[in-house]
Formats: sequence, structure tokens, C-alpha cells
Amino acid sequence: MRRLLDGGADTSEVPFPDEEAEAPKAPFQRHLRLTRASDIEPEPVVWMWEDDGAGRIPSGALVVAAGREGTGKSSFGIWMAARITTGTLTGPLFGMPYAVIYVAVEDSWKHTLVPRLMAAGADLSRVWRVEAVVSEDETGTISLPHDLALLEASIRELNAKLVVLDPLMSTIAAKIDTHKERDTRTVLDPLARLADRAGCTMLGIAHFGKGIGTDPSSLITGSGAFKNVPRAVFGFACDPDSDTRVMSQTKNSLGRSDLPSLAYRIDSAKVETPKGMADVGLFIFDGEAERSVEEVLAGGDREEVKAKVAAADFLRDALDGRWVRSKDIAEEAREAHGISERTLKRAR
Repeated sequence: MRRLLDGGADTSEVPFPDEEAEAPKAPFQRHLRLTRASDIEPEPVVWMWEDDGAGRIPSGALVVAAGREGTGKSSFGIWMAARITTGTLTGPLFGMPYAVIYVAVEDSWKHTLVPRLMAAGADLSRVWRVEAVVSEDETGTISLPHDLALLEASIRELNAKLVVLDPLMSTIAAKIDTHKERDTRTVLDPLARLADRAGCTMLGIAHFGKGIGTDPSSLITGSGAFKNVPRAVFGFACDPDSDTRVMSQTKNSLGRSDLPSLAYRIDSAKVETPKGMADVGLFIFDGEAERSVEEVLAGGDREEVKAKVAAADFLRDALDGRWVRSKDIAEEAREAHGISERTLKRAR
């Protein structure tokens, strides 16, 4: 549309105000969204793994399996992957095979992981190795939280129900101080939200530190976020008294907290490959265990562990940042709480 300029001498293509381009949108501003609890439809927990009718691993959650070196926690990840890919995991997924994404940092795929998966009966066509392509000639381990969006895209493309991060610590960006809870949560909180959003369980394999204690969750290397953020935590230990291995669920935020510990073993298995036989370990459950991981770490039976924990709690309360004579502490422990001198010394 043409419009006369001042004086009427000439015309020019000058747009009317209503023809001008739309004004740019205001930049997004952080704000709060309020939702009534009555507008949120409640739902029951959907379990990925149910054992003897009880839920152990919820779908779409961050889960940690931790133990000392050689206890078989990585073999548990293989066991889980094999059952997801063949639809043989007890629970809602039974009879429905799904894809698994596997991030392995410490083990060789051709020498260790593939033979172990074969021994466990996994459908190899449903197990996917994932690597980060950083250049045309270089690949590396995924780095969290930087690669979260790429990981989510892969989960949705494959409709994967399980991601194994072995070990979880090695997938966290080097700039993150994993000994500080606030820093660690910048990785684990978004990872947990991704698990929930995509309906895919994240199984992180973790190591125990060099500390001494009886709580498996507290022994996980790194900050407290590694036990606080996951919805389920499993501890693994070798019981020297019975020559067995034990798995205990030390955290089950969405289910029962009194689930029995399970005994397991790592059998030797042979797998035929195109280049010869491979000897690998095979993870096998053997029913309920006689002792828990906590009892194994404490070196005593259940009642001894309870007594030691009670004595430790007494000491914390009795001392509370002040100096107290040992004689007075021992006398109060014995007369007021029935704590023996031997138990008190162990707790100290």
C-alpha cells in the first residue's frame, strides 16, 4: 500500500502501523507454576522388577548397585540386561522383550561383555553399545549432564527400558566434583528426571570407598547424592563365613523396606565364539541369604549388628561434642542402656 509523504509531492512504500512486523516476543522469564493436588491423578507404582511378588526396581527410576571390587555388581547388570532383552524379568515386563542401552567404561566388549551377555542368554540384537562421537576419527564415553539430551533421544528411538551405566562415576563430566552433593546433584537429578520422563530405568554401577562401616549406601564412593537421589540402592558383598555372595536392598523408596537379602553366585561358563571358547562368569541367584550385606560388613549376626548400631547412637548422644570420662560413659551405657563393654568398644 502506498502512502503520501508530507507535502503530497511524492509517494513511497511506507507501511501503515498495522502492517509493521510483529514486535519481538518478550524473553522468557522464570516463574512459578501452582497446581492443586486435587488436579493430579494418582497412580500406583509400576515396577520393572518384582521378586516373589514384591517390587524391587521401579520403572523409570535411577537405581544404584554398589559393592567392592569382585563382588559381582557388574554381573548383576548383565543379568538384568539379559532378562529385559528376552522378556524374562519377573514383573510387568515379563513376556515383552525390550532394548537395553549399555555404557561400559572398564570392560572390553569383545572379550568380556558380549561373551557374558551370551552366557546369560541375552538377545544381543537388543543390547546397544553407546559411545559419544566427538570427531570424525574419535569416540569416547558419554559425558553427563552434557549428553543427556542425546541419551534421551536414543532411549526414545529404541524404546529402551534399561540403561546400564558401568561405572556411573565414569560417565560424569570431569568438571563435576563428585565429592560435593550439590555438584553431584547437577548430574543425578536431571538423570533421574530423564528416567521418569522416558519410562526407562537407569542402573548405575558404583564402587565402595575405602571407608569402614556397615551401611552399604554410605560406603558408596563420592558424595551422599549417590545414595540420596536413587529410588533404589543395592549392596553386594562376599560372605566369608558361608562362602556365598549376598545382595541386599538397602533403599527402596517406593516399596517395602524389609525385603529379604538374596544369595547369589558367579559360576564359570564357557561360550563358543568364532575364534574359540571364552571363559566368563555367570550371575545366578540362589534364594534368600542367611545374612544381609550389613551383617557381612559388620562381621556379626543380626542381633550383634543391632546392638552395635544402638551403642553407636548412644555414644553420639552421650558425647555430643563434649569431653566425657570413659569410665562414666561405660557406666551409663551398662546401667541405663544394658550395653556391654565389648559392644561399646566395637561401636567406638
